[in-house]
Amino acid sequence: MAASEVPAGLQLTSLDGQSRPVDEWLITFQLLGVVLDPYTYESAWLLDTAGRILEGFRGASVRTAIIVTCDADAAKEFLGAYTDQVLVLVDPDRAFVRAFELDELPAFVHLRQNRRIGGVAQGWDPAAWKEIAGVVAAERHWSRPMIPAAGDPAPYRGSAALEATGA
Repeated sequence: MAASEVPAGLQLTSLDGQSRPVDEWLITFQLLGVVLDPYTYESAWLLDTAGRILEGFRGASVRTAIIVTCDADAAKEFLGAYTDQVLVLVDPDRAFVRAFELDELPAFVHLRQNRRIGGVAQGWDPAAWKEIAGVVAAERHWSRPMIPAAGDPAPYRGSAALEATGA
């Protein structure tokens, strides 16, 4: 992980088009997110696992989100029912990806309220994802979801994070 914090001017846009500076998203809670590229197999393979992990933090004092590197229409098509279950942020220009200096997607990211990066796991590396989930769970006094769980894919490298693959 090269980046240590994200810039104050970073804008995060919700699925309904509401764009706010990162500091406004972090007023009440830290952010725990899964970053996906809807145009790659590597992200598609992990969608259900990502949903399960984020669901494990429902009710904890952390904001969970799926961040997708596309526009709202493509996000709705890719995520389906997940758009009703978790906060979805769109990142069509990959500003969020660049702020975290990500090389591979999918990625699991933890952003503290002071914009400092608490953890990053790239690709599907269950041990790295488990470590981040464990830190967040311990800090939030919450139970950590099982990572990996039955049905999760075998570990794999992700696709290039800054290579635009979509329409």
